[in-house]
Amino acid sequence: MTIQELDQKLNSPEFQDTENDLFYNYYIYQYPATEEYEMRRQIQEFKRNLKRPTSYQDVLTLNLFEEFCNFLDNKRFLRYPSMLHYLLEKEAGGDASCVANVQETLTRNAHSPEFLEYIQNRIKEHIEKRENGVRYSYVFLYGIGSMFPYLRVNQFLALYENYNQTNKYKIIVFYPGQQDGNSFRLFNTLQDNHTYRAILLLNENETL
Repeated sequence: MTIQELDQKLNSPEFQDTENDLFYNYYIYQYPATEEYEMRRQIQEFKRNLKRPTSYQDVLTLNLFEEFCNFLDNKRFLRYPSMLHYLLEKEAGGDASCVANVQETLTRNAHSPEFLEYIQNRIKEHIEKRENGVRYSYVFLYGIGSMFPYLRVNQFLALYENYNQTNKYKIIVFYPGQQDGNSFRLFNTLQDNHTYRAILLLNENETL
């Protein structure tokens, strides 16, 4: 699916309808990893275009890596007001064992219910704003590649299932990689296991 085709789909009233997403509301748009920064610019352009009177959509854009850093920065750890700063200091001044412990802590926190609740609250705050005439059909999720190796897309989607509201919004995951059977390959190299519940965005003439 091209950028233009995705833009048309996002502006389609049928696709903007969330009431019929009874089972699953995850969608994946894949793109070459070499176009990461261009895609980030394009995501903001999608957001601006959807705010126009033809759609009146207020899109929430979440850079998952930045959200994770904010989550850690606002989490206390022992006598430290910021777990993020503590881990950065520990990693910078430690040996290989210390670095491994930091990575283990990051992985554990990325999979934690607290982080999932943090993301859930970010989404709830957005869709509950209730401005007149404005709709909140989409959450754009990107920055997946920066979360490796602490969290992969299939892991996040599976973990977030218990917090998801399928008929309230669609989550569009912008994924720097390609599909490989029932799995995806991050950066076309690193395999993400089953994301079978996520719908790959294709145009009508494309096949897997």
